[in-house]
Amino acid sequence: MKYAFVALIPLAAPVFAQDATLSADDLSRLKGADVVIVGEVHDNPTHHQVQAQIVQALVPNALVVEMLGQDEADKLAADPAGYADAWAESGWPDYQMYLPVFRAHAGPIVGAGVDRDAARATYSDGVEAHFQGDAMAYGLTEALPEAQQAQRIELQFQAHCEAMPREMMGGMIEVQRLRDATLAAGVVRALGDTGGPVVVITGNGHARRDWGVPSYLARVAPDVTVAVVGQGEDDVAPEGGFDIILDALAPERDDPCAQFK
Repeated sequence: MKYAFVALIPLAAPVFAQDATLSADDLSRLKGADVVIVGEVHDNPTHHQVQAQIVQALVPNALVVEMLGQDEADKLAADPAGYADAWAESGWPDYQMYLPVFRAHAGPIVGAGVDRDAARATYSDGVEAHFQGDAMAYGLTEALPEAQQAQRIELQFQAHCEAMPREMMGGMIEVQRLRDATLAAGVVRALGDTGGPVVVITGNGHARRDWGVPSYLARVAPDVTVAVVGQGEDDVAPEGGFDIILDALAPERDDPCAQFK
């Protein structure tokens, strides 16, 4: 099923559908944006098929990805098929799901991922200390609103199977802010280098309008038009505000919380 949310750019009202296929009208709406952010559940192959379809249809001048740093992105762009072994070491799901996305794109790939060392340091020290950019411009010197902080703590608590105390979730939120802002900075860099349009490949949590990548772009590039596609599973829509939400069957997967039960 496809769900509709109020857009922050002048898109026509989204329509409802019963599958994960983007209609011609959907693609027409996306073609009007400078930046198209396409979310995913990382291990859902249908979500990656949709991403490849969008990239092929929009022919963006740059592809910004969460999963790679710039050095890794350059190596992948030079030899997409040969990058499988390096990808396997990264911990991301099966490369064969992502490969069609990369093959659909002939332009530069901007790696806007956060490496493990930076994530660990940010968990301990906070996002302001480790963001590679103007932390004040991106709002990273400010504490989150209390209500948002509380909501995000609860989301992180659930995501970590309620196996860690809530007091430890604040550092997780700082890492999330770093990832969101780093992706936004990658988009700004890609726009500056290529003029756009730009497609962003990332998880639904980073794609959400309310506090994900779009919220940072609104701060640092307010004139840029942004369209956001979220992808749900089994009629459960991702939260956070999207212009288009597609639905796909969830793949079979083990219960990640089983070891804590």
